[in-house]
Amino acid sequence: MEFNPDCRQCPRLARHLAAVRQDYPHYHARPVAPFGATRPRLLIVGLAPGMHGANASGRPFTGDFAGILLYRTLYKYGFCNRPTSTSLDDGLKLKQCRITNAVKCLPPENKPANTEIKKCNHYLRTELDALKSPLVVLALGKIAHDAVLRARDLKLSSCRFAHGAQYELTPGTWLVDSYHCSRYNTQTGRLTEKMFQNIFSKIHDILGISS
Repeated sequence: MEFNPDCRQCPRLARHLAAVRQDYPHYHARPVAPFGATRPRLLIVGLAPGMHGANASGRPFTGDFAGILLYRTLYKYGFCNRPTSTSLDDGLKLKQCRITNAVKCLPPENKPANTEIKKCNHYLRTELDALKSPLVVLALGKIAHDAVLRARDLKLSSCRFAHGAQYELTPGTWLVDSYHCSRYNTQTGRLTEKMFQNIFSKIHDILGISS
């Protein structure tokens, strides 16, 4: 199913977004569409929109802490034209890259229910079906990792999540795992900038891009 900006298939998420719109009438507070190239070589899958990030701006990883490291790294490795993402009209463009989320709506406390993750999976399935190899799918965190496997009808036990893990899902399509670039992970040192850059060096190697 193609992305639906008016999707209300998860009652809890729909109620939550309605409440957010009441408190923050200037926020996007709707399902957040994927952003970037229509025929990317790199598809980045995050968890879900952040309250004061994508949920506010309407663009994945835009306006929140997690986007700082992500877009800076994308710029360093040639996947976007500027190192910061602040708003829809900031002139940012992705190059051979697309960003989406496993869950398209802001969940309460940033924690989607398993039923919501599964209900939203058909959008990711449609996105992946439309893409051609060579393709790297970068999963930011285990929920994104599992969502990719579900969208490819693979058993979750077939590919274990681990930072830096690499799997060829089908000929020419690879899944690469990274810890999520969240404030918690970066401030606790679970994910350092060097660790994140190493992931993108791996992606360059897979795609045959010279650094």
